Amino acid sequence: MMSNPSHRRMITIYVAVALLAVFIGLGMFVRVPYVALGPGPTVNTLGTIETEQGPQRVVTVDGAVDPNPKGHLNLTTVSLLDGLTLFQAIGKWLSPSSELQPRELQYKPGQSQDEVRQENLQQMTTSEDDATLAALNFLNKPTAVGVKEVVDKGPASGVLREGDRITSIGGTAVTTMEEMSAAIGHREPGETVDVEFLRDGKPQTAQVKLSERPDRPGAAYIGVTMRSVPADPRLDVTFDIGDIGGPSAGTMMTLAIIDQMTPGDLSHGEFVAGTGTIDPSGKVGPIGGIDHKIKAAKDAGATVFLVPSENCSLATSKAPDGIELVKIDTLTGAVDALNTLGTDKPRPHC
Repeated sequence: MMSNPSHRRMITIYVAVALLAVFIGLGMFVRVPYVALGPGPTVNTLGTIETEQGPQRVVTVDGAVDPNPKGHLNLTTVSLLDGLTLFQAIGKWLSPSSELQPRELQYKPGQSQDEVRQENLQQMTTSEDDATLAALNFLNKPTAVGVKEVVDKGPASGVLREGDRITSIGGTAVTTMEEMSAAIGHREPGETVDVEFLRDGKPQTAQVKLSERPDRPGAAYIGVTMRSVPADPRLDVTFDIGDIGGPSAGTMMTLAIIDQMTPGDLSHGEFVAGTGTIDPSGKVGPIGGIDHKIKAAKDAGATVFLVPSENCSLATSKAPDGIELVKIDTLTGAVDALNTLGTDKPRPHC
């Protein structure tokens, strides 16, 4: 006996609806092992950022020659979206401004989003120290070791405080964090050393009994977090970047410091954006996501973009029209290139 054709059609419809519901459910709730990269926010290192305490300067140089330079020297970022559903991943794959990457390229196995965030913030802190030191070296300004934080109940607790400038350890003059680490590194836990430092511009000397590092048995430590600072106590450099992490803002932060410590405006009336790591010697290093950063800068109104030379190939292949790509290898090269803006002098391009 043959089944009723209308009955078969109803079964077919029910099956199709059930399959569609399963597909929609999978698309809406099943996570895929991919992340989406795209243009992130840009921040003017010469401007301010909104915080819970109100507007705060991104880079502040107390005692600067020009504390309020005009123009734009924007750092750029890449947005990263994790936890994508299947439908979200398809949408990002179809978007011309987004890029899908396997999640393991951005996260180590077993690493959480919070752990990545903390790692990126630590990289930013290191980048801030390198930016300060690079700017001071470029300007031939003497440096010192600043106390950023004193470990609670550590060797220096009650002796040193935040803002002190350490000038000597055990009779050895120190002007950089590396020199200070070396001065402590060859000593033994339990040894007492004289620490010479400046507090509110006044020289002081105190004794600190070194302890054993919690993470390195047998190694001595003084129990402070350090940062590079100007030796001149009338000068101080601080940063407020918000939740932005990673090392790639180093070059633009360095330029912001230099702009405040020298007369005139480095941007020379142009909207300048850029990227690149920086080391204390002034070497500019490559970064990731250059194409997304250039697009973000162009969308924000930038006319000039500073590109680390090792990123030039990708930058030129995907750069939007209407933005000039200036190639840089060093801090000196970046400043020299900026000083040609508004003139007929040539500058290096990607």
